Amino acid sequence: MPKIQFDIENTIEIKKSKFITYLHRTSDEEEAKEYIRQIKKMHPNATHHCTAMIIGSIMRSNDDGEPSQTAGHPMLNVLMQKEMQDILVVVVRYFGGIKLGTGGLVRAYSSSVSEALDKSVLVEETMFDEYEIEFNYSLIGKLDHYFATHGIHISLKDYAENVIYHYLSTEDISKDLKEISGGVIEPKWINKQSMEKVI
Repeated sequence: MPKIQFDIENTIEIKKSKFITYLHRTSDEEEAKEYIRQIKKMHPNATHHCTAMIIGSIMRSNDDGEPSQTAGHPMLNVLMQKEMQDILVVVVRYFGGIKLGTGGLVRAYSSSVSEALDKSVLVEETMFDEYEIEFNYSLIGKLDHYFATHGIHISLKDYAENVIYHYLSTEDISKDLKEISGGVIEPKWINKQSMEKVI
């Protein structure tokens, strides 16, 4: 399930109303509530501070004075459609004097969240197998090239009598490594690790 890598702030203006969207990554509901308090402190004169969150199995939204179901719920809908996880959205609205109507509000709050998500870097947690290989210095060039071109992450490099690498992979590449090393390299499985990958 995707998460945002970094917090994002984005502003859109619709019929003179300003919608400032804050996307915040959090896995803790109490921390999310504290973040909402901070945003309210930053914008004490805003007309509304509408919120939506998905944290684990918790799904909540709040219209904060907007007509029922026109703000928090559409915001939550966008998060659910994108299958987001561990995220809090706060949309701060400064009313510009022109009423948007029910449909207009739903569109405004939905698009403010969609646009902020489009500007975000999304990551997903992937399970990798960690392996250790030991090899002769003469193979460094070939192996580094192989790992780089296949996008395989080397988590440790140790240069002693021989070279020791730890690498993370989602698939078994032992056949390739044997081929490169003329049958010398025998990857040793160490454990499973989870790592975030940009999607």
